[in-house]
Amino acid sequence: MTAESFDYIIVGAGSAGCVLATRLTEDPEVRVLLLEAGLTDEDPRIHTPAGFFSLAKSELDWNYTTLPLASTGRSQYMPRGRVLGGCSSINAMIYTRCAAADYDHWRDAFGADGWGYHDVLPYFRRAEDNARLGGPIHGQGGPLRVEDAVEPHPLQRTWLDSATAWGLPHNDDFNSGDQHGVGHYQLTCRDGRRCSTADAYLRPAMTRPNLTVRTETLTTRILVENGRARGVAYQDRQLVDAALAEREVLVCAGAIGSPHLLMLSGIGPASHLRKHDIDVLVDLPGVGENLQDHPAVALSWATTGTTDLGELAATEEASRRYAHDRRGPLASNFADTGGFLSTADAEGPPNIQLYTVATGYNDNAQQPVPLPAFSAVVSLVAPRSRGRITLAGADPASKPSIDLGFYDERADFYDLLAGARILLEISRLDPLARFLAKPYLLESAEPTDTELTSHIRRWTQTIYHPTGTCAMGTHDHAVVDPTLRVRGVDGLRVIDASTMPSSPHGNTNAPTIMIAEKAADLIQQA
Repeated sequence: MTAESFDYIIVGAGSAGCVLATRLTEDPEVRVLLLEAGLTDEDPRIHTPAGFFSLAKSELDWNYTTLPLASTGRSQYMPRGRVLGGCSSINAMIYTRCAAADYDHWRDAFGADGWGYHDVLPYFRRAEDNARLGGPIHGQGGPLRVEDAVEPHPLQRTWLDSATAWGLPHNDDFNSGDQHGVGHYQLTCRDGRRCSTADAYLRPAMTRPNLTVRTETLTTRILVENGRARGVAYQDRQLVDAALAEREVLVCAGAIGSPHLLMLSGIGPASHLRKHDIDVLVDLPGVGENLQDHPAVALSWATTGTTDLGELAATEEASRRYAHDRRGPLASNFADTGGFLSTADAEGPPNIQLYTVATGYNDNAQQPVPLPAFSAVVSLVAPRSRGRITLAGADPASKPSIDLGFYDERADFYDLLAGARILLEISRLDPLARFLAKPYLLESAEPTDTELTSHIRRWTQTIYHPTGTCAMGTHDHAVVDPTLRVRGVDGLRVIDASTMPSSPHGNTNAPTIMIAEKAADLIQQA
């Protein structure tokens, strides 16, 4: 059977792949095949903001489990979207561009020319349709709707009052260039409904005759001939097939999936590939290395004199109200309030991000908290530690091995500990303190360093921001160059969060969308 031929093949219909497919097919002469291993995004839980909790470990989630951390001895659950829209279809919808300095750092420290803040700002603006904020920083009229939270819970406003009483400034726009302070996050929602990249970009483009989208299709290998990517092999509902790319293969499988696919295809560290009897096409030691993520830990309290958002969202009244006008508890992402702070005097972006939740939040919200509760989450967004993605076997259906490396650099642990201390100090201030009856899991409202250290070691989790495993730049371990082309293979690019050479200070979905917007221009200009 003759393989189908397209101009471009995109592997992965996630946050980046949906953007690329849409932008490239704006030219009616360009034929694009978009392959997604997961399902369509028809599940109503995807589109209801509060439904994202129930998507964890569902059929829409890759449901990865990491290797046990050397620092804690515990494995981590890591959700990744296995659905059209990828993680933008299962995440908490927080829209942050991270720090302006992040992009200048990519350019200056890693040789990622063209990726400084002023280079990438036009692509953030091009993507964005902000309901409240406009130029010169924000975009209006782009595909991705960005709005204020519909109805923050009163207890979250109370937390803001105590946080400002502690000394944190109020910040009305975390994407203004200054992240410091606390406030309400903006969300990728449209009128109380999730706005994923599948919803914002892909769905309007799926009527185009030059775009072919296939779900439940696992790409198993990049086909390389004479140093050039010629296409891909894939399994389509257990049938093995292939497709050819006349121009380029574009890998958008994410910080876990992209290095996994490269290594399965013989592109990666030679000694590691040989260990799994994979023929080495290109010895690229950086593939799978440089994994960065944001460790986090939640602190929770039993509450008094207030309501619990989780309990409210489970009522029939909440369902009726959401069906009527997309308002009420089900329109909440639960974590629409938080902020950024620094635990050190060093210049630069904040190293700590905060989230608050007006209900219990423990172990990725996988363990129910048997009481009305309030939770605050502290996350380290400037990690020094590095992990890696490696092969567990040569079977494309097998999951890779994930070593997050949390706290391998001891300073990371102490930074998170300092952030947790600040959250505890805020919790003891009015007006919030009036509503907090007692700590949950921690035995004391004023734990010793030993007690707080034990809590962090027991309850550390990822906050779901893996990056860096196919890093861009001109340094020795770069996997892709500043145009996102894979070193040593023509006609092949990686375009997703794996190409970020260092972790940005905050949520990574908006930066991933920006990367895809800029990549579309790089491809079209080639």
